[in-house]
Amino acid sequence: QETSGQILTYDGNPITAAFFSTSNGYTENAENVWANATPYLKSVKSPWDIDTPKFADQISIPVSEFEKKLDVKVPSGQTVAKIVEKTDGNRIGKVNINGTMIKGTDVRMKLGLQSTDFTLKRNGDQINIQTKGYGHGVGMSQYGANGMAKEGKSYKEIVSYYYKGIEISESDTMVAKLTAQK
Repeated sequence: QETSGQILTYDGNPITAAFFSTSNGYTENAENVWANATPYLKSVKSPWDIDTPKFADQISIPVSEFEKKLDVKVPSGQTVAKIVEKTDGNRIGKVNINGTMIKGTDVRMKLGLQSTDFTLKRNGDQINIQTKGYGHGVGMSQYGANGMAKEGKSYKEIVSYYYKGIEISESDTMVAKLTAQK
């Protein structure tokens, strides 16, 4: 009820209020997940997520399935990949798997991982994968926002923390402005 009639704006326009479940301790820049940079969707610390149910996950998949899904050949040792690039949100930007460069977002999508903050280790005929966080990481973390609220932060403080440089505007004014532009 407190937010009724309000809208989040940036530079006078409604924002894309991206959100996700759980951070790895940081949110992510939009351009590290999607095609374009967005000035209000920038990486921030989100420590409230760390001791939450969805923070960490671990799975194992057969080497053959890993190789097929990523179209790679896994080396024989324990080390599966070399991290080539990390993002501002402390996630994997790119990895090198036996000479093949792969974006972290592609690894996450093709393997169905909870996050692009992952580690890969070979254990015999299995690849053990550990992840931190749950979701794409862009915008507002739901567990992070809840943690801030539990500390007594207001909704204005929470959205202003996760969406950099935004304003809270009256929706009536925004609707009138957008209608007038048509």
